[in-house]
Amino acid sequence: MRSLRTKMTIEENTQIENGTISKTDGVAHIFYDDYWIRYYPPPQETLTEKKKLLDALTRRTFHHTEPGINTPGEKLDEVRAAYENESNPDRKRVNAAMLAGALFNRATDIFTAIVDLEESGIKITKDDDFMRQCSSCFSEALSLSGNVKHHSGEEGVDELWGEPVKVFTMSIADYYCSRYRKIAQAMREIDRVGETIQATLCCLQWFSQAKPLVEDFIGIAKYECEILRSDPNYLAIWPEFIADGEKILDFRATIPENANNKLERHIKRGTILLRSGKDLMTWIANVRVPMPVSTARYLETCAEYRQSTKNLRAEK
Repeated sequence: MRSLRTKMTIEENTQIENGTISKTDGVAHIFYDDYWIRYYPPPQETLTEKKKLLDALTRRTFHHTEPGINTPGEKLDEVRAAYENESNPDRKRVNAAMLAGALFNRATDIFTAIVDLEESGIKITKDDDFMRQCSSCFSEALSLSGNVKHHSGEEGVDELWGEPVKVFTMSIADYYCSRYRKIAQAMREIDRVGETIQATLCCLQWFSQAKPLVEDFIGIAKYECEILRSDPNYLAIWPEFIADGEKILDFRATIPENANNKLERHIKRGTILLRSGKDLMTWIANVRVPMPVSTARYLETCAEYRQSTKNLRAEK
């Protein structure tokens, strides 16, 4: 099942075009930007299918964002007034996130009405007022999306927020292609974080036994990143993803008996860094888009830890 999931070498990459589809053991994968990704054929190009996709992405978007912003569309006017009347910058940021949520839900409400009309035999053109209102709500929601944080509080998730907007503005087939590119970027980020953990921690004797745990988690995190919940294999992937993550959280570094306070603190900092890296890979795998701010921050912390390790060695 995993034979196509490894990242390929540069030489191999130059021989494969993006969009190439290949099957192994009956499972189709599509190649994008150095990665083979689980392939799912796009549904038919109809408003009904767009609505199904839009609904699924809307649920997913709110699932991964901070709590309290999934504001019903019928409360749009109240939420807008609260946003406009708030003067405290920190609270206004939250009001903006709530307004984005209300706009998002209003857009999906309108799109639902459009689909209902279409199914009743009433054709709606792109120039129809309903379509313009829907587009306007999506556009304004997207313009406010920078105020919406990931549920971890780490950073905004603009790219995730923009996914349902793409469904509205693109063909379903083009949207699927854009998703494969984002998944490839997310996989690359998981690889980068995992490789940094190995270069920062697993190379140290205190964390050497964590190396296979990290390697396993990198692999399963990329599987989690690509697979749909409707896929039968998800029943095997999700438990493995959770179980492998728990192994990292349960890992205890080996502290030498003769360790001084400084070394012991350093090793404990490394344990926290290991768990933070596992959390970051988990978030990226779940949202299926890169989290560049969180990743850059984590890589910087790892660089500082490597320097601290060098300083400790120099003191001996």
